[in-house]
Amino acid sequence: MKIGRNWMVCAAVAAFLLGGCVGQEDAADNGTNNAADQQDEQIEEQEDSGSSEGNSTESADVADEADKEESGEKQEPASAVPAEPAEPLYELNEVTWSFEPIGNADPKAALLTIDDAPDKHALEMAKTLKELDAPAIFFVNGHFIDTDEEKAVLKEIHEMGFPIGNHTMSHPNLKQIPQEAQREEILGVNEIVAQVTGEKPKFFRAPFGVNTDFTRQLAAEEGMLLMNWTYGYDWEPEYQNGEALADIMVNTEFLNNGANLLMHDREWTAAALPKIVQGLRDKGYTLIDPATIKMPETAQ
Repeated sequence: MKIGRNWMVCAAVAAFLLGGCVGQEDAADNGTNNAADQQDEQIEEQEDSGSSEGNSTESADVADEADKEESGEKQEPASAVPAEPAEPLYELNEVTWSFEPIGNADPKAALLTIDDAPDKHALEMAKTLKELDAPAIFFVNGHFIDTDEEKAVLKEIHEMGFPIGNHTMSHPNLKQIPQEAQREEILGVNEIVAQVTGEKPKFFRAPFGVNTDFTRQLAAEEGMLLMNWTYGYDWEPEYQNGEALADIMVNTEFLNNGANLLMHDREWTAAALPKIVQGLRDKGYTLIDPATIKMPETAQ
């Protein structure tokens, strides 16, 4: 009987201990599962939170834009893409000094140029051309742009849309001076014009049409198109009045396709200018815009 009771007691104790072990394993498993579940919940909460923050930021940006529109606050414009330069329409013939059309450009065309500017009449001439919507190149001498007043005139001509050409500092015969003096005559004008207008001349014309190998090379290095002319008359005494000059400039035998007309800053030329422009147009000539002239490969 004692042995039976003892066996029953031992069995009860064993069952109790076994039950405790199973409970601990279940608790451990539950704890692990709970921790994993909590971590998953935290990740989901963070993702939800991040999504909410992103949505909040977008909403805030939209709200800010709406507020700016309602308040009339100016928006920053997108960066403008610079326009591509126009394709050249005319190319200088360096034998005849006339202009030849490129592609489908009108062959019946002429270029207006005015030398020895800005003396006494260049500004008046520029205003006349502007009113007539007639393009031209003003070739300047350095001794006409060495005072503040003269520089202001130069700037005004440029701001009206007329390109400024280089006609040397003091109008010498370039073959009669040494190379270093030739350099100073040309670069001196480029420097002044750049200071006044913000850009260097793109065209060069030697006084009397007299060039040297050195000046040709220097003009090319400076990216300038060197040009002379096909005809001009305003330095001849018989044409030093407006009527006679206008008549010969329009009716000369030298007026042909691509003509490169030479005029000067003179009182009689200023008087003749409206009739010259109208006479050319009446004969069907297009006036060449200098911006459409093909420049040397060295030009920037």
